[in-house]
Amino acid sequence: MAGNSQRRGRRLTPKAGAPKGTGGKNKDALAGRGRTLPADERPWHKAYSGTEKLPQRTAWKQDKERRAAAEEGRAPKIGQPGSKDTTWGKGGGRGVPTVKGRSGGGRPTGRSGGPRVAPGRKSNPAKDSPELLVGRNPVLESLRTQVPATALYTAQGIDVDDRVKEIVRTAADRGIAILEVGRAELDRMTGGVLHQGVGLQVPPFAYEPFDDLVAAALEQAAPLLVALDGVTDPRNLGAVIRSAAAFGAQGVFVPERRAAGITATAWRTSAGAAARVPVAQVTNLTRSLKACKEAGFVVVGLDADGQTDLYDLEAAAGPLVVVVGSEGRGLSRLVGETCDLTVSIPMVSDVESLNASVAAAVTLAEVARRRAAEA
Repeated sequence: MAGNSQRRGRRLTPKAGAPKGTGGKNKDALAGRGRTLPADERPWHKAYSGTEKLPQRTAWKQDKERRAAAEEGRAPKIGQPGSKDTTWGKGGGRGVPTVKGRSGGGRPTGRSGGPRVAPGRKSNPAKDSPELLVGRNPVLESLRTQVPATALYTAQGIDVDDRVKEIVRTAADRGIAILEVGRAELDRMTGGVLHQGVGLQVPPFAYEPFDDLVAAALEQAAPLLVALDGVTDPRNLGAVIRSAAAFGAQGVFVPERRAAGITATAWRTSAGAAARVPVAQVTNLTRSLKACKEAGFVVVGLDADGQTDLYDLEAAAGPLVVVVGSEGRGLSRLVGETCDLTVSIPMVSDVESLNASVAAAVTLAEVARRRAAEA
């Protein structure tokens, strides 16, 4: 027997060569960790330009860079604190350019106004975790506007400023439980969103049954409802609810799928109006609009190419349902065909369209004005 060619357990295939590259392991390791923040949004980077309080070490880095630049006779490579709004929950969906030909809503251009996620943290919170509104300004504004809340979470060792003091004081005055947790635990609860050490837990929203919503509206002297056709931005939903409350609408209804529901963001944007205006979720928006028509409502949809001018809307005096289209595409085909008529908002400038919530506010204001004039 020559060599080991007949030994038990011998190798029958050649040895594999040395592996090249990572085989995608590094890419897999980044899955679910959210986007990488640019330097000017990283509070620990010398290029940070945010509006949040500048960390002590970052301020030291920027000061060091200024001295080095002065010695070398060059411009310092540092951020400009306060020049970039990095507070979560601001911007996005308000005053943004919109897509041509759609009065049902504008599609925000540029970067999203959603929450910032720190690198190395999970971006998706656990499914069974409570819904938290985070950030010092959003939490403070929510408490000021009486948004329902069940608990306030504060991180241990939080840097206490005037906002935090008012947050804790307001929560205590309202009888909201105040719980101090570790920063790592708050990170887990918020899914890695930069929370600034505070989180306000809001309860699940209690939706009104659609039939009860319609029946209650018909009991009023001037029934008025608002329907949203696939509006996906909770800020737009909250703003529409606020306008509905301001101009006398008795309720708002939205589809269950592919549309925004009442979240913490919608609560905050509505400035507490979501607690006063009934909101219903419907399985099929087209079927619900047909039910409204059978109940005696006139259904009008907002469309840039609508055949009726808003200022000529004679149906505003009677029972009315105003349908607002989604951001970008406006009214869907079936919803548009279900409407009794489509209405356009006259504009004197070259603005292509209005944001969904702005279009709703303008329309509801005109309906309220016409009704007051004919009263």
